[in-house]
Amino acid sequence: MPGWLSDQHLWGALTKRKAHPLPDGSEPQLPETSPAPDDLMIEVLHSLDGIDRDVWDACAGFENPFVSYDFLFALEASGSAVADTGWLPTHLVLKRHGGGVMGVAPFYLKNHSYGEYVFDHGWAHALESAGGDYYPKLLGGIPFSPATGPRLLLHPNTDPDHAYYLMARGLESVGEKFDVSSVHIIFNTRDEWRALGKAGWLSRTGCQYHWRNDGYDNFDQFLDALSSRKRKAIRKERKQVVDASLTMRQLTGDDLKPEHWDRFYEFYLDTSGRKWGSAYLTRDFFDRIHHTMADRILLVTAEDDGEMIAGAFNMIGENTLFGRNWGCLERYKFLHFEACYYQAIEFAIERGLTTVEAGAQGEHKIQRGYLPTKTYSSHFIFNPRFREAVEDFLSRERAVIDHNIAQLKHESPFKQQPQADLQ
Repeated sequence: MPGWLSDQHLWGALTKRKAHPLPDGSEPQLPETSPAPDDLMIEVLHSLDGIDRDVWDACAGFENPFVSYDFLFALEASGSAVADTGWLPTHLVLKRHGGGVMGVAPFYLKNHSYGEYVFDHGWAHALESAGGDYYPKLLGGIPFSPATGPRLLLHPNTDPDHAYYLMARGLESVGEKFDVSSVHIIFNTRDEWRALGKAGWLSRTGCQYHWRNDGYDNFDQFLDALSSRKRKAIRKERKQVVDASLTMRQLTGDDLKPEHWDRFYEFYLDTSGRKWGSAYLTRDFFDRIHHTMADRILLVTAEDDGEMIAGAFNMIGENTLFGRNWGCLERYKFLHFEACYYQAIEFAIERGLTTVEAGAQGEHKIQRGYLPTKTYSSHFIFNPRFREAVEDFLSRERAVIDHNIAQLKHESPFKQQPQADLQ
């Protein structure tokens, strides 16, 4: 275990440390009923080996598979998210002296910005052009996974109003300890985003495309909610896959076999090589989640005469299906849409899931029922002048995101706005 991160207990003087003022000029205040700082500590772990699985999952819950101990541990143990790949685990544990854990958070010390999907390369270039160092930075999120979900994982007995503030202050102290330029939390929940904004962090928004289940009993009922032209287009696309004599399968739990992962990994390497130049995930990662999380995995496969020729890897949450990776060694028209979008919708309807998140980017998803949805991230920057520049940028960017989402919703394929999408 690398000694420089082991057994470090870090805590800032919460009532003494001056945080950055809020947008209205006021200073963040410690909640009145919060535990006394002397009773608290932040523990930094360089590996999930340093915390009991049940303790972590008691805070993570079971709604989102990406924050589970098994998923995060598989990333580390497989060599996918480790120091050698630029993802040094720096997980936080908020606890009382005496051992009571109030919350945990998956964090990484990073020397690059790859595998995040919330892009800050321009920020890095700007600071470095001015003579500063953007890296290392501290990142809270799930490596290689643009999936929304909780990032400040609180024990059910913990008051979130207090714990979010305490964790924000603790993260700033940890950031100072490691001399980072900034602390980032990406794809967090709206509640976390708001709480961190109140604590003085910068607020960023983005856009993804999510499908919402409006109480459909089957795929045809979903199609009936679309305009006639869009409904016919989807049926035509699905028919092309059928006419190609491809067999689609939805594999989860005991139906998943090692040979499926062997084949899927070929697809993954091919796609990674064409898009990014290298693969983030190792083959061992898929073996590990196969053994520990098979019931939370959906692998959609396409077979041609019994041979698996394509696959789409998804994770199953309590209410959401998360699309992750896709690959295909052959080229079949509309197969990507079938495997990644339509099969996901069918599975979600059958399981009674409320949402399908289809990953990053892709306005082409709109005509297939996936509507623009706001995503969130939170950022704390230590350099005051750099912070002001980023804050100005984010203010303008948020306005653009709001405008774009409003405009994109006019392209909705639905005859009327689904009830599940009304806010």
